Amino acid sequence: MIRSSFKHLLIFSIMILMALFTGSCASSGKVKEKMIVSQVDLNRYAGKWYEIARFPHRFEKDLVGVTATYKLLENGRIEVINRGHKHTLDGPEKTAVGKAKLADPAQTGWLKVSFFWIFYADYLILELDTKDYQYALIGSTTDDYLWVLSRTPQMNQQTYEILVDKAAQRGHDTSKLLLVPQPAE
Repeated sequence: MIRSSFKHLLIFSIMILMALFTGSCASSGKVKEKMIVSQVDLNRYAGKWYEIARFPHRFEKDLVGVTATYKLLENGRIEVINRGHKHTLDGPEKTAVGKAKLADPAQTGWLKVSFFWIFYADYLILELDTKDYQYALIGSTTDDYLWVLSRTPQMNQQTYEILVDKAAQRGHDTSKLLLVPQPAE
């Protein structure tokens, strides 16, 4: 009985490891297809970003005034704090605290972000103002997630349109983008 349980546990563990390895290889290939910004100065990237637009998804449903704040930690990881208000800019605040890490030290534009235990998702910096770090286009290895971020609550329309065009060139259905209400500057 004990040997049978151990055997099942061993087989289950091997299956999980194989799935994780296969997923990691598949993820790496998908990242290469996305053509991310390979070199990002994470010290300059850290700080507060305003969500200008996003694809709809359940974890930000009905949130406005959304911000993401990234803080580099001493252990090399990144603290992620997402905040938003339910329905209106003065609605109840919702906060999610997560963590991020580099997926590949050679490609600092590829992070893994987690808001739940050990489950990480790809966070790909697709476009970035590498001069002043004032705007970014963020995606994932799937086409289900897309964010337009800015250091200010309002984004220049021309910059927004350039980022939307770049997203469309990458195959994203930009008609799904929702503009996120932000406070006036």
